[in-house]
Amino acid sequence: MSDELVAAAHRAAEEVKTRIQAIDHDSLDLLFREARSHNGWQDRSVSDDQLRQIFDLMKMGPTSSNCCPARIRFLRSEAEKERLEPAIVPSNKEKTNTAPIVAIIGHDLHYWKHFERMFPQLPPPVRKRHEENTAFAEETAFRNGSLQGAYFIIAARAIGLDCGAISGFDNAMVDELFFGGTRIKSNFICNIGYADISKMYRKFDRFHFDEVCEVL
Repeated sequence: MSDELVAAAHRAAEEVKTRIQAIDHDSLDLLFREARSHNGWQDRSVSDDQLRQIFDLMKMGPTSSNCCPARIRFLRSEAEKERLEPAIVPSNKEKTNTAPIVAIIGHDLHYWKHFERMFPQLPPPVRKRHEENTAFAEETAFRNGSLQGAYFIIAARAIGLDCGAISGFDNAMVDELFFGGTRIKSNFICNIGYADISKMYRKFDRFHFDEVCEVL
């Protein structure tokens, strides 16, 4: 990377921190404090432009060595949701079938093939480890794909959509149906749309800082 590009990146980072010290309380409520995992949906569509907005925000979140392993299948059509249905556990079928968009969040085990583009400064021995150590690559893909899945939820909330993530499904069946012939593995499913608040549960308890955190 040229010195000019590095300097431009430094200037951009400094400008943002000068312009925005922190997001406001309403934004924190939207993203975290008052956000919910939803089980029911309004009859309102989600556009392709909104899906692109989600991805364009999600992709900016950090991953190790910029590996960016997340791969997503967005299911909108009834035919594709019907194809998915046998893989979903009974308690999750209705909320998934009725969601405007069902996003299958997966991760590419061959993410390392893109390092030349995504992180050209990566030392060759490190790149070789990703390529040749299968267990290490699988762990890296899963960890960073999960991170990107979390960014996905935050991005969807940030543009005004609601989410309901589920893990109650047959991963092997989903992989065969939607990632067959690839090195992509499913992680979790995230239903997105505009929530039907009447089907929402109360927000359950969370741990307090002192219960689970320790400053050493």
